[in-house]
Amino acid sequence: MTEEVALAFSVSRNQAYLLVETSCALVGRLPNTLAALERGDIDLFKASKVSQLTREIAAQVDAWMAGRLADRDPGAIRKSVDHAVQKFDPDGHRERAANKRALRHIALEHEDDTMSKLSGWLPAEVASSIYASLSHAAKTRRRNDPSRTLDQHRADLFAERLLAEDGHGTPRAHVHVYVDLLTLAGAREDPATLAGYGPIPGWLVREIAADPGSTWSRLITDPTTGQLLEASPGTYRSPASLARLIKARDRECTHPGCHRPAEFSEIDHITTWARNGTTDHHNCHAACTTHNLLKEEPGWTATPTGNGGMTITTPTRRTYTTTPEPLHDPRPQPEDDTPPF
Repeated sequence: MTEEVALAFSVSRNQAYLLVETSCALVGRLPNTLAALERGDIDLFKASKVSQLTREIAAQVDAWMAGRLADRDPGAIRKSVDHAVQKFDPDGHRERAANKRALRHIALEHEDDTMSKLSGWLPAEVASSIYASLSHAAKTRRRNDPSRTLDQHRADLFAERLLAEDGHGTPRAHVHVYVDLLTLAGAREDPATLAGYGPIPGWLVREIAADPGSTWSRLITDPTTGQLLEASPGTYRSPASLARLIKARDRECTHPGCHRPAEFSEIDHITTWARNGTTDHHNCHAACTTHNLLKEEPGWTATPTGNGGMTITTPTRRTYTTTPEPLHDPRPQPEDDTPPF
């Protein structure tokens, strides 16, 4: 259901999951919160702060929060809910806290204008300690360098500490940037593509290219369609170079709405091997683990349309077609006025 909603509303699966969970909770076990939503006392975002409750304590918290919803911001509502949960279900709260602490992770979220957000889902005391340490160091550094704000110093220290393992303060991991030769040379300013992020300006590409730690691979594209034809090194037909070609061509998981970079995804068959799917660039694509397994679920099918494209059919018989984006804008070719004979 989450995947169906994500496709139907063109949102991420995480957003779809929250929408489904919030709707089920409001209709199934939070009548007072639902009534406040229907009256306009709160919006759906505020209602979602109450909806993340287990069925066992939902009725108690819902009743306790009935007079504490209107005219309050989402943060205040969330804190009141957390207070009520600990009040009515201390043992359950302790168990849920342990489960959530086991889910600690790091997340990367791309924003506009060449920026991204790197965040950590960490125990509160650990996150608070990290932030306090960064703030203390940033204040000390700013006394010697007032040209940068405290926030800028904090961000720079954060990056430097994470990259300290390499012995320097610049990224050295292999990232995939797709750029045409003329933009790289500075002759034009067409946007390039950073895998997993999207368009980045020519000046940033040239900065990345000038870094002595950058590595390069040759990508040959069709000038008419912009689709990838070859990815060096190696020959086209060996499995290793086929995987290289597909990752370079697809750049991301090919499922609609999923932007996991291809280098962190799997190379798999659209029509599965068990159903006599061929191992070639038409039937193979990059897919994250979740969406690779999705096509094996009852009611889900995927049919190749060529060169990594596919048509997905869901259990409700809706269809969605996806095709790898060209590596550059196809440019019209000059017409050939030469007579046939």
